[in-house]
Amino acid sequence: MSEQDKDIERLKASVSCAVLLERLPPVWRLDRAESSRASLKYRRGEGEILIVNHGGRGWWDPLSDAKGDIFNLAQHLESGLTFPEARRMLCAFVGIAPAFPEVLRTRRTRTAPALAAADRWERCRPLSRGSPVWLYLVGQRGLPDAVLMAAHAADTAREGPRGSAWFAHRGTAGCLTGIEMRGIDFRKFSAGGGKTLFRLPGGPGLLPRVAVCESAIDALSLAAIEQCRPDTLYAATAGGMGPATVAALQQTLLDSASDPAAVLIAATDADTAGRRHAARLEVLAVEAGVRFSMLLPPDGVNDWNDALRAVTPRK
Repeated sequence: MSEQDKDIERLKASVSCAVLLERLPPVWRLDRAESSRASLKYRRGEGEILIVNHGGRGWWDPLSDAKGDIFNLAQHLESGLTFPEARRMLCAFVGIAPAFPEVLRTRRTRTAPALAAADRWERCRPLSRGSPVWLYLVGQRGLPDAVLMAAHAADTAREGPRGSAWFAHRGTAGCLTGIEMRGIDFRKFSAGGGKTLFRLPGGPGLLPRVAVCESAIDALSLAAIEQCRPDTLYAATAGGMGPATVAALQQTLLDSASDPAAVLIAATDADTAGRRHAARLEVLAVEAGVRFSMLLPPDGVNDWNDALRAVTPRK
């Protein structure tokens, strides 16, 4: 190995991707609520998200195909930066530790293993009319009883602790992989769980129309606005497009591709992140050979729950 190759490997091993995000202006901020020791979520500006993994040695963008090591990150952040320029820049970051809170590194240490997402799901009560969670979804989110009953029947929503609503993510075989959690003043995804797809079928059998939103509440809101079209699968990605979510979408599209009416609808938020999300969905539709369409919230609102609440009287 040449001296140059040794220096490159040294930089890859000694410079954390988290440090580059925290120090290179404009800086990124750690989303503590949605981060874990193995996966650090950083945000910057509207719709900008990067995930740092592999102990700081790797990164990926959940809204695009961008990923790689510290050199790829430097060139991703500084457009037009050559490899030699990136190498010189990274030398200034050698030995610097990330600034994310120590509590994040230790908060998940337990004397007993954490329950798997499926076990946590089974311990939660089914969604029931008149419960605090039901009242939150109806009163604060404007969701109608009929949609919540459909979510109950499909076992896509349950009641978490402290009045939080839990939404199931399931993979291609129908197995629960993770839980999207929403409350009045917080949102998170289950520790140790994996994002695949939240699914609310509007009718029985294979559904040719697949409408993909960013959050489960947005998917339920679109279902309410459309009165649960019987030809539609209302799905949500919890804002990410990792490999497991992509695989779940690909299988869903494959199942419906033989139907001439098959269409993938990007029902995303009306912002930068939504547009990037829609662009990735369009690629999947083209690869699967199904039609693609975009459906944006009306009247200038940002997301589908905003659209629903704009036409739903507060209860």
